[in-house]
Amino acid sequence: MGGLSTAKAFVAGVALLGSAAPVVAKAEPVLLISIDGLRPGDILEAEKRGLKVPNLRRFLKDGAYAAGVTGNLPTVTYPSHTTLITGVAPARHGIVSNNTFDPKQINYGGWYWYAQDIKAETLWDAAHKAGLSTGNVHWPVSVGTKALTWNLPQIWRSGHGDDRKLLSALSTDGLYDALEHDCGAYAGGIDEGIDADETRAKFAARLIETKKPQFTTVYLAALDHEEHLFGPGSPQANAVLERLDAAVGKLVAAELAAHPDATVAVVSDHGFVGTDTEINLFRPFIDAGLIKLGADGKVATWEAMPWSSGGSVAVVLARPADAALTEKVGALLRSLAGDPQNRIARVVGQAEITKMGGNPEAAFFVDLKPGALAGGFAADAPLVKPSRYKGMHGYFPAMPEMRSTFLIMGKGVAAGRNLGEIDMRAIAPTLAAKLGVALTEAQAKPLVIAP
Repeated sequence: MGGLSTAKAFVAGVALLGSAAPVVAKAEPVLLISIDGLRPGDILEAEKRGLKVPNLRRFLKDGAYAAGVTGNLPTVTYPSHTTLITGVAPARHGIVSNNTFDPKQINYGGWYWYAQDIKAETLWDAAHKAGLSTGNVHWPVSVGTKALTWNLPQIWRSGHGDDRKLLSALSTDGLYDALEHDCGAYAGGIDEGIDADETRAKFAARLIETKKPQFTTVYLAALDHEEHLFGPGSPQANAVLERLDAAVGKLVAAELAAHPDATVAVVSDHGFVGTDTEINLFRPFIDAGLIKLGADGKVATWEAMPWSSGGSVAVVLARPADAALTEKVGALLRSLAGDPQNRIARVVGQAEITKMGGNPEAAFFVDLKPGALAGGFAADAPLVKPSRYKGMHGYFPAMPEMRSTFLIMGKGVAAGRNLGEIDMRAIAPTLAAKLGVALTEAQAKPLVIAP
């Protein structure tokens, strides 16, 4: 994935005023908003697609924008959002999928919620070290970070009412109650509907108004939710995007009221394609004896295990150094790829995974063809069946439909500049430069966004 960037971000100047925290020279406030699943064309071609998104379209006139953003392997939410705030690929930052590897299904579908799993420096870390105040509402992989001054992290377990108690307990002391006092009831962590997103945006705006963080992250999930259920570009997804546009307008207004010199960026984590077929790779692995089930139908032992990520599947070996096991699994995957009905576009090994910055635990990675998605563990499901979802992402990042979005405007940002196709890893160092902090591990150079 290339070496570390030799470009230097703006370095924070530190001055001590008695016992006060360090003050950063040239620091400019930054608001970073993520709209999960936002496709570049939904903004760039909004009029053609009949979308009314004036707040997002404003960035095209008043700021700079990417024609498309090339993302990670795999193109799913948690790895991508961690790249967006570190500037490095999953192989480096450690968040290699949405769900943690759980071959015996004992973690109840647990996700990478905890910031301690991030192995690279984040924008939150860099800002905190420079003495800047930081805020967050619902950004992935944010539980437990000490770099956030005010944090409403993203986490859920069951959708039960106790999830709210969990979120309150894991938020910055007093923040959850204070914002509920001002804004009403908060959204449940597992709730990805548009009403929940509008609530989170209201909480984020109030956080900005009352605390005025110098770096704030906000994550909105509802567009992705509708695209999965009804497909990208569906009337349902478009209606949600228009409501999210209004939420973005309120967030931008709150930020500019708090910090008139602020930079505001809008990002997404991946694109989307329509789907009709579900592929259950667990079935052939069970049939080949690579996964053995107990009397209860659960995994008893395993030698090789699929790790699904939407449109692609990592395959982990219990004994990575076992050449015979590696060949057995490789032969199985090649056989499956040879049958067109299995909708497999490509199977790659560790050398290619390494080049793409993907999961270092994976011995193989399977990319599915557009229209097919990888099912979760289901011992009794067939290899191929109709899809339960109408849209998916997670495919290899070279697929054009997986391109994501980057929009930026504010002080010192060129108006109307098309940045062309960009690397997702360039976004974090670009924002670090605006914040006046160093993000030395970033694997791409900051973008040229000045007039």
